[in-house]
Amino acid sequence: MDDLFPPFAPDPNDRPRRFRPVPFRMIAPNMITLLALCLGLTAIRLAFEGRFEPAVIAVIVAAVLDGIDGRVARLLKGTSRFGAELDSLADFVNFGCAPALILYSFTLHNLKSVGWIVALVFAIAMCLRLARFNAMLDDPNRPEWKKDYFVGMPAPAGAITGMLPLYLHFLGLDFSAWGRPVILVYVLAIALLVVSTVPTFSGKTWGKRVPRDLVVPIFLVVVVGFGLLISFPFEAMAAVSVAYLAMIPFGTAQYRKRVRQEGANAASVEATERPAAPKA
Repeated sequence: MDDLFPPFAPDPNDRPRRFRPVPFRMIAPNMITLLALCLGLTAIRLAFEGRFEPAVIAVIVAAVLDGIDGRVARLLKGTSRFGAELDSLADFVNFGCAPALILYSFTLHNLKSVGWIVALVFAIAMCLRLARFNAMLDDPNRPEWKKDYFVGMPAPAGAITGMLPLYLHFLGLDFSAWGRPVILVYVLAIALLVVSTVPTFSGKTWGKRVPRDLVVPIFLVVVVGFGLLISFPFEAMAAVSVAYLAMIPFGTAQYRKRVRQEGANAASVEATERPAAPKA
């Protein structure tokens, strides 16, 4: 009878496996994503400690890093399936779990179970939105111009606008018992926008080519914006959130206009290519 556990005897013909080194350009974008994930987890800890200002700042910086990592990956030609999956998981923590728990610790816990349900809805809405985004990436029939738009509010924008009540609180607005139901309805509305099919501008195709006469004005705008964000962080974030929400109807109208234009172009092409009916 053979031994059930024979002794290990290495085959002399086996050669040691050699692993090819991974280029740093493949690692750099994932390091940025991991830094953003660390900020999101730290924001949750700060919220539990009642330190809401640094918690909100951590989520905002995580959103900035989220906008950088993809562009760095494309610039360095370091995109990978691993990086895409890691980015989605990090986005769920940073823009789903962290803002939901911050808002719950801030005021939603005063509404007992109803507040917790809204926090759950916000986090799950982010998860569903990210899953739909990943599924749409594999759609080969999606027109090229639709890359200028997101389907629903993107996760970073949902997190930043969802924390608008916190910005207003830091600016001195007192959310007493009357304001808690308003915050609950507002957070639920942002969650519904996240999972909706409302088109919003993506901005992913912007910045590939910049006219020379706009280079200096863009530099000045960036410097002024950075100065305002550093000097008046919560005033600036409140203004950005309100402006973004106000721009959604304009983005939707522009999207529908382009859909009608595409339909008209397709109809004209079909009419041109249709063969003429034979004469009697």
